[in-house]
This record gives sequence, C-alpha cells and structure tokens, in this order.
Amino acid sequence: MARITRYSKFEGELDQLDSSELMQMIQEALLGQGMNDPYDPDPNARPSMDDLFDAILEALAERNMIPEEQLLEAMQSADIHETALGQQIKNLMDKLQQDGFIRKEFEDSDGQGGADQTGEATFQLTDKSIDFLGYKSLRDLMGGLGRSSAGAHDTREYASGVEMSGELKNYEFGDTLNLDTTATLGNVLSKGMENMEEADLVIRQAEYNSSAATIVLLDCSHSMILYGEDRFTPAKQVALALAHLIRTQYPSDTVKFVLFHDSAEEVPVSKLAQAQIGPYHTNTAGGLRLAQQLLKRENKDMKQIVMITDGKPSALTLPDGRIYKNAYGLDPYVLGATLREVANCRRSGIQVNTFMLARDPELVGFVRRVSEMTKGKAYFTTPQNIGQYVLMDFVTNKTKLVN
Repeated sequence: MARITRYSKFEGELDQLDSSELMQMIQEALLGQGMNDPYDPDPNARPSMDDLFDAILEALAERNMIPEEQLLEAMQSADIHETALGQQIKNLMDKLQQDGFIRKEFEDSDGQGGADQTGEATFQLTDKSIDFLGYKSLRDLMGGLGRSSAGAHDTREYASGVEMSGELKNYEFGDTLNLDTTATLGNVLSKGMENMEEADLVIRQAEYNSSAATIVLLDCSHSMILYGEDRFTPAKQVALALAHLIRTQYPSDTVKFVLFHDSAEEVPVSKLAQAQIGPYHTNTAGGLRLAQQLLKRENKDMKQIVMITDGKPSALTLPDGRIYKNAYGLDPYVLGATLREVANCRRSGIQVNTFMLARDPELVGFVRRVSEMTKGKAYFTTPQNIGQYVLMDFVTNKTKLVN
C-alpha cells in the first residue's frame, strides 16, 4: 500500500513515472503468459505494443493511480487510445524505449521487418531490461530467504576463487598454504628463522568457490500453464535470477538455458524472458542430450544440470528425427531412453538436480531414480517457493570448506 500512496502525486501526470518503477510494476506481465493462448499456445508468439499498453493500463488501475476523471473518460470512450489516459500511457511506452528498456519492432504482412513500419508493432526486451528483471527477481527471492541483499556473497575480489574466513589453524600436510604471516612469525622469532619447523606454520582457513558450468533445463510443455496455474512464469523468474547471480557474484561460472517440449533447443538469456510455452509434450531425453552437448564444451570444476519440470517424459526424438509421443502413463520406451541419457550424465560426471512442480506417484519415483543415478538432489516444490530452493541449492553447492 505504501507504493500506491506514493504514486498518488502522479494524478494527471503519469508520464512523470520513472521507467524503472514502471518496469517493476509490469514485471509479471512481461514474463507471464497473458500474451499467449493457454489452450493453443504458439511458441513463436511475440507480444505487441497493444499488449504492452494493456499491461501498463492494468498495472495503473490495480494501484489506483488513475485519476477518477481520466478513468471515467476512458470507460465512456469507444477507443481508450484516443483519451487523455491513453496518451499518457503512450508517453510511458515511449519513455521505456528512450530509456533503453524495450525495442520497438515492426513486421509487414510477409513477416519481414519493413522500413516503412507497416504492420503490427511488436517489442523486444533489451539487455538492460533483462538485467533489471534478473536483479529484481534475485532480490525478491533472496529477500524471501532472509538475506539483507542479493550481493551478500561477493567473490569478485578473489581471482583465485579463495575467500578468507578468518579462522587460524596449525598447518597439516595436504592443507592449502594460505599462510598467516603474523602468527607464523610470532612462533619463530623467539628461536630464529633458521630453526623454523613445519609445526610453526599457521594458516588461515578459507572457503573455495569452485568454478561451475550450469545448464538450466526449463520444461515449456503445455502442462506448465494448464489446470489454472501458471508454472512457467516462476520458472523463468528463477532462471533470470540465477543468470544475474552468476554474472554478478560468480563471474568465472557459466550458465546456459535449454527449453524442452516436443524437442529441445538452447535459448539465449536475452530471449528467455519472452519465451513462450511450446508444443504439448515433454521430451526430457532430448533436453538432457542437448545439455550434455553444451557441457562438453565447458572446462569447469563442476558440471550440473538444473531441471525444472512438472511432468513425466512423454516424447522422444527418434534416430530419423521424427518425434515419438505418448501422453498416457509412463511409456517404457520413453522412460528407457530418458534414463539412458541420465546414465550418460553420470558417466560424464554431470550432476542432475531436479525441481519438480508436481507430486504424482509416477513422477516421484522417476525423479528419485534420476537423482540416485547422478548423485543429484530432488526437490518437490511449488511455483511459490521454487526460486528459493533453486538459489539455495546453487549457492550451497558452490562453496566448500578447504582446510
């Protein structure tokens, strides 16, 4: 309520609203599925400028930020775009472009961009916008964990990956030689440097942050938006938060994203926020196979797959490229091929941590088997708490004590 009260000063002057505050207000709409048909999803759907107009209008209305006279005029008008309120919303959209949060694009009837800007206008989120949404998602999720800030764990000052913890101990064979000069000299000055022994050495214990390569497997099959619950938007928020965390706090790490549905494809983080639900089935084996191919190119201490899904494997890519599908039950053919990919992950030293957004008995058994095979972990979560589980798991795996 405090934010709504604060915005009361914008009555009649909504175009003075700061772009970053506006982005925060429409975050859910930008990441959500409201711009697609949940019953016939189009993975290639792109939000239009009209969609953006509606998202801003709804955000303003929810926060009681629209002056009564403008709201009344808009309700009585045949075209809200031509009202004073409509013009102010257009000004806010222009400001988002000027401040570098969105990029307006045009498509002509042939699907090609036209210099004359004919056809329906769409928009793309810029790198600045992706970074903002990632930071906002990370801050919200870490706040839910009781952290004071998203930057509480900062490793950028330690290029070697070692962060001093402050505790001293006598050196033992095999320890990393993080020598504490003051304590060591205190042990040897009284007897002379020439008489220094191994027992005189004192080291400062440290935490070692291993370099990691992470592939986030995001299920974007039809079930992720069915049954009255949007599970895909929270999954994307988690992915953006993880990308921001790694970029700012663990710059030696890498993270890539793979969407899986009837098939699987890599998607750059710049396209992740506007990714849509894809075709209907769940090709888990295809996603795992592509993730392994991407991880083979990485030279990191730790390689892991973070799989976020809500359904059982129900599709498989055949050797000739055709897609075999069976949405009824846990198909032995599909299951066998999926578990073979899991076994390949194990042989390659890749850990698979699964975050399951459903609790069907068949799924529980499948997820536990995957976790046992790769010595990974299984979490049965909800769209409301999945972000906290993913981030806690990542940070916990990243840090181990080195004596």
